[in-house]
Amino acid sequence: MENNTDDESFNDLYIAERKYLESSNSKLIRISRILVPLFILLSLIFLSKYRNLINLLSIGNSIRDNDSKVLGHFPYPEVKKENLVEIQPYIYVHKYMYKSLMKMKDDAERDGVYLTFLSGYRSIKLQKDIFYSLKSSRNQVASERAKVSAPPGYSEHSTGFAIDIGDSQRKETDFEVEFENTDAFRWLKNNAAKYHFRLSFDKGHQSVEYEPWHWRYEGSIEALRIFEASDRKSQ
Repeated sequence: MENNTDDESFNDLYIAERKYLESSNSKLIRISRILVPLFILLSLIFLSKYRNLINLLSIGNSIRDNDSKVLGHFPYPEVKKENLVEIQPYIYVHKYMYKSLMKMKDDAERDGVYLTFLSGYRSIKLQKDIFYSLKSSRNQVASERAKVSAPPGYSEHSTGFAIDIGDSQRKETDFEVEFENTDAFRWLKNNAAKYHFRLSFDKGHQSVEYEPWHWRYEGSIEALRIFEASDRKSQ
């Protein structure tokens, strides 16, 4: 009898069940498991679609950083050696300007004008030697020398996009203001823009003396980015 009573009492007991109360934290965890992968996916889509916009914004920031001048010259990066092409012995230019430069030379010859290249790419190290050695030999202070030669790190020649041009029929005018009186300069003045070249230091330049032989190339995105600050300040 005692055993039966015990069994009946046991049957009257509720079976214990383990129940979990759903907390707000668990809801957040479940939601985050859905939203985080979705956010990552959307971010990847945005980056791939608007990569050009992001690049332009970064270019704009680098341009603003390049606005500071030294003795009238803007800072310029040195081109990587693998981006240089030899156009004649010991004269190199940026590969992006090579075709336009050679076409300009060939077209000038068809018009009876013979351009010669005097100087192209110059390393920052070479520019340092030129600037400080000549400044010293001419007994000039830095501000005087900067009117005819850029400080190291501030020369357009270091970019590979600058070229000094002469008239092969008038060698005596090389690196001289008298170059403006040659057939070569007159032809360049009338035609250089067709090939995306422009005179860097014209007669109206405030900080650098007039250099009719010094031309720079602005026919690629890289060149435009490099010279944007200079173009903007000259407007």
